[in-house]
Amino acid sequence: MSVLRTFFAAVIAVLAIAALAPAVASAQTDDAEVKGRLQARDAEGERVGVAGVEFIATNEAGDEVARGVSDDDGNWSITLPPGTYQVLLDVDTLPDGRELRNPEKNPAEVRLIEGDSKSALFPLGEAVASTSSEIEFVQLTVDGLKLGLVIAMCAIGLSLIYGTTGLTNFAHGEAVTFGAVMAYLLNVTGIFGVRIHLLIAAPLVLVISGAAGWAFNRGVWFPMRRRGASLISALVMSIGFSILFRYLILYQFGGRAKRLSDYQLQTAWDLGWFRLLPKDLVIMVVSIVVLVGVGVGLQTTRVGKAMRAVSDNRDLAESSGIDVERVIRWVWVAGTALAGFGGVLFATTESINWEMGFRILLLMFAGVTLGGLGTAYGALFGSIIVGLFIQLSTLVIPTDMKNVGALVMLVVILLVRPQGLLGRKERVG
Repeated sequence: MSVLRTFFAAVIAVLAIAALAPAVASAQTDDAEVKGRLQARDAEGERVGVAGVEFIATNEAGDEVARGVSDDDGNWSITLPPGTYQVLLDVDTLPDGRELRNPEKNPAEVRLIEGDSKSALFPLGEAVASTSSEIEFVQLTVDGLKLGLVIAMCAIGLSLIYGTTGLTNFAHGEAVTFGAVMAYLLNVTGIFGVRIHLLIAAPLVLVISGAAGWAFNRGVWFPMRRRGASLISALVMSIGFSILFRYLILYQFGGRAKRLSDYQLQTAWDLGWFRLLPKDLVIMVVSIVVLVGVGVGLQTTRVGKAMRAVSDNRDLAESSGIDVERVIRWVWVAGTALAGFGGVLFATTESINWEMGFRILLLMFAGVTLGGLGTAYGALFGSIIVGLFIQLSTLVIPTDMKNVGALVMLVVILLVRPQGLLGRKERVG
């Protein structure tokens, strides 16, 4: 029980620090700035600034504080005292034929500290003529590959935890949210008013997430395994922890979507058949490097070989002298660290939301089950297929339904091959 109390004390301490940081930031008095650049494509496909669009900043009470107007290059800025504001793009001032690509993200919430200069993004829908089906197919393939790589990074831990312990961990999605929230805390809110650049914050989140995974296993799952708790009990408990962590994040950080401050305003490279943001290329390269590193580690290191042995046959591995509990501990640390790091990568391209991990969890389950439960390589293979299918399915179905298409594909594959694409048949009964 003392270990369990220590675990919950650590969780409360992290939340207390997160609560303290905004309070310190709000104590500043010097003015800050929120800015952006509003651009769209003309008929020739060139990016041009959109001028004359008004932006309205309101405080937490809903009162208007200041306004800004975009210039001929699309640049706009509003000077504000430190605090939390809602920045609204007045859609009535948009030129004819222009509309917001993500109207649900208008207004955007910004939290400013002393001397801060923060960006708010309002991407506009494209005004160019529809591209050819071949170019659209290539663009969606690239987007799907990027999505699949990030899902794979998050899903490998989920698969290894199932393979070594038999636990289907529904709280794994909250590890992704935890990583994104910690990145926001370090990069945007700052601790005691000191903000950390994302390049430094990302490795810190990796370490913090790994430590949280160790504490979660030590404080909850290790005592349950020692007492011989059934897998059904553990499954129900993981669902309970998923709901608990999700609403703790909602209570602490609110329900509005938030964004990191670094690498938000970028111009995409036009590579002919597809367009790619610089940060998307970095995400794909980093994901490949990490996943290759995980694969090499599983194949060559003693811990990696032990993980594969325990996942393949726990009883035989234990009888061979492998310390199973030590292996499980490393699986929790590595799996949670990868999920938290995946949350950081998601946060660089998407908004941070209290339930983002739950939505991603469904895609992780699809990738893990499609590739084969309990195998890291199956999680990688299945996640890439899921990412590609999600994006390419928008060629024939509405964008809002693309995640549903991935789950339908999962059901169809399992009806044909229940063990997954890389799994092996098991005898039941």
